[in-house]
Amino acid sequence: MSPPPGFEAQFGQEVCKLQKSLYGLKQSPRAWFDRFTTFVKSQGYSQGHSDHTLFTKASKTGKIAILIVYVDDIVLTGDDQTEISQLKQRMGDEFEIKDLGNLKYFLGMEVARSKEGISVSQRKYTLDLLTETGMLGCRPADTPIEFNCKLGNSDDQVPVDKEQYQRLVGKLIYLSHTRPDISFAVSVVSQFMQAPYEKHMEAVNRILRYLKNTPGKGLMFRKTNRKTIEAYTDSDWAGSVIDRKSTSGYCTFVWGNLVTWRSKKQSVVARSSAEAEYRAMSLGICEEIWLQKVLSDLHQECETPLKLFCDNKAAISIANNPVQHDRTKHVEIDRHFIKERLDSGSICIPYIPSSQQIADVLTKGLLRPHFDLCVSKLGLIDIYLPT
Repeated sequence: MSPPPGFEAQFGQEVCKLQKSLYGLKQSPRAWFDRFTTFVKSQGYSQGHSDHTLFTKASKTGKIAILIVYVDDIVLTGDDQTEISQLKQRMGDEFEIKDLGNLKYFLGMEVARSKEGISVSQRKYTLDLLTETGMLGCRPADTPIEFNCKLGNSDDQVPVDKEQYQRLVGKLIYLSHTRPDISFAVSVVSQFMQAPYEKHMEAVNRILRYLKNTPGKGLMFRKTNRKTIEAYTDSDWAGSVIDRKSTSGYCTFVWGNLVTWRSKKQSVVARSSAEAEYRAMSLGICEEIWLQKVLSDLHQECETPLKLFCDNKAAISIANNPVQHDRTKHVEIDRHFIKERLDSGSICIPYIPSSQQIADVLTKGLLRPHFDLCVSKLGLIDIYLPT
C-alpha cells in the first residue's frame, strides 16, 4: 500500500508490504471470509457445496443449526437452540460481535412474522428511493411496464444523465431481490446503461410510479406439507427490437413458496419460439438442480421427479423425442442435458396452458388483469395494507 500521510518524504517512491489485511482493501473481504470459515469449521460446521456462505451442523438428535454470512453480517437459525447459543458465545470470544436479537432487518430487507408465515419486503428502501427521486407524490401506475413495450435506440432521442440513470437502475436491481413483479421491467431498462435516452428514463419512472402504488409488497413464506420443487419457464421470442434476441424467464417454488426467479435476455438469437422456450427450460432445470443441492446441504429431502411447467408443446416434444435432429442440432447441448434428466427420471415436464403460466410476468409487459393474476400466484402480498 502507499505510505500513510506524513511519511511520503521518508519512503519516497517505495511502498509498504502488508503482513495482514487492512479494512478497506480489495482483498480484505476475501481474507476475512477465509478467517471466518476456518473458525466456523473448527466448531464442527460443514460448509455448503451449493453455497459457500452457508454452514450447517446437525446433532445426533436430528436437530440442526444453520449459519449464513454476507461479509460481516451473519444470520443464525435452526431448531438446535442450545448449539446456536453456544456458537454465539464462542464467536463472541473469538471476534467482536453484536447480537441484534430476532431477525427484523437484514441488508435493507425487512422481515416480519405472523401466524400466516414469514414476510420479506423492502418498504423502507422503496420509500427512501421514492423520496430521493421526488416521486413520493406521483400518480401511481398499475403495472411496472407498458403492455408490449419495446425499447430501443434512436438517433433522434434526447440523452439523459448517464450517472443518474445508472444509479437509479442499480437501486431498482437491488429492490428486485424481493420484488419479482418488477424483474422484467428492470431487466429491460438495465440494457441501456451505457447510453440512456429520455424514453428509457420514462420507463424507469414508470417503475417508480408502480412502486408508489405498492411500496410494502413482498414475499410471503408459508409453512406447508409439500416437499416439492417446481419451476415455471417461459420466453418472449425475438422480443428485442435491437437484435431480435429472446427473453427467458423462470420462477421456482420450494415447498410451495417462491424462492428464486430470473428475467434474462438470451445470449443468441433463437430461430423459432420453440427454440427460445427450450433454452428457457434449460435454465429452469439448472435452477431446480441447484435448489435440490441447497436442500441437501440443509439436510432436507424433496420429492422427485422435479416438475418444470412449460406452455410450449413443441419444446416439450423436442425434450421427449430424440429423433428430431435436423431441427435441434444447433441446440444440441441443451437437448442432451434435458433429455438426460428426463431419462433418469429426475425431472418431468408437464404442459400448462399459457393462461396459467406464472413466468409470463418475467418475459413481457402484460395488461393489468393478467399481470395481477400472475403476481397473486407468485405469492406476493402487502402486509401493510389494511385487511
